Amino acid sequence: MSASSIQAIDRASISTGDFALLIAMNLIWGFNLVAAKTGVIQFPPIFFTALRFGLLALFLLPFLKLHYGQMKQLLAAAMLTGPVAFALLFIGLSMVEDASTVAIVTQLSVPIATLLGVWLLGETIRWRRRLGITLAFGGVAIISFDPHVFAAWDGVALVVLSCFFGSLGLVYIKRLRGVRPLELQAWIAVVGGPMLMLMSLMLESGQWAAIQNADIRGWSALAFTTLVSSLVAHTIWYHLVSRYPVTSVAPATLLSPVCSVFFGVTLLHDQLTVRMLLGGTATLIGVLIVVLREQHLIDTGT
Repeated sequence: MSASSIQAIDRASISTGDFALLIAMNLIWGFNLVAAKTGVIQFPPIFFTALRFGLLALFLLPFLKLHYGQMKQLLAAAMLTGPVAFALLFIGLSMVEDASTVAIVTQLSVPIATLLGVWLLGETIRWRRRLGITLAFGGVAIISFDPHVFAAWDGVALVVLSCFFGSLGLVYIKRLRGVRPLELQAWIAVVGGPMLMLMSLMLESGQWAAIQNADIRGWSALAFTTLVSSLVAHTIWYHLVSRYPVTSVAPATLLSPVCSVFFGVTLLHDQLTVRMLLGGTATLIGVLIVVLREQHLIDTGT
């Protein structure tokens, strides 16, 4: 974690218990891509995502609530941030050999969301955020031209496309009023499950064979991504942002891709080259600059 992230947390005087929750949340999100990589090896990727959202919907049905006058925005947000973004992410993950690479590339969602805010919401950015965005995209470009990664450039492109649609969904989320996070998650799950299952039936094969042949690792991966990552980690996140300024905890979430890289190298034997390390560092520094600057603007009201 960077010195700026630690200083931000210190200024908020975060309690020992909540600091432990913050670390646990990052470890969960960091391990999530490793679990997902295991899952998409044993299941067709869209089918795996459909199972995840279908299972999640069972737990979140009590939170499903109609928001009259906002349903078009809500459904658009749910579709983009859920089935569209996750289907592209998991297909890309199945095509890219290293989960570590995907962990770094997904960080582009932050600068992409900033650029969409400028384009669609009329927001303005100055030199600090421009520098951060340039560093983030430059870092991914460095990674992409690593020979080990370039061989799966189409998978990386799908992950970037996933970041774009997920960030576009955030634009719709910003326009919603009075929709609680768990209500949004419920709509994402309810919309995503059937839509992804239909997409899987149209575009994939071998679903029943995958169910029959999946071992304990495959089913554990599905359970982890659904229950631990989506429910537990997000609940921790909502708890933290309700108690502390977002400025204080948001930069610390950059620990999650670092954890993903660590787990990818130690558990999946991902290969880390000098080019990947340099590109990953540039991307994370760029994202950190964007996050810190945007939260500073929110805090000052400028």
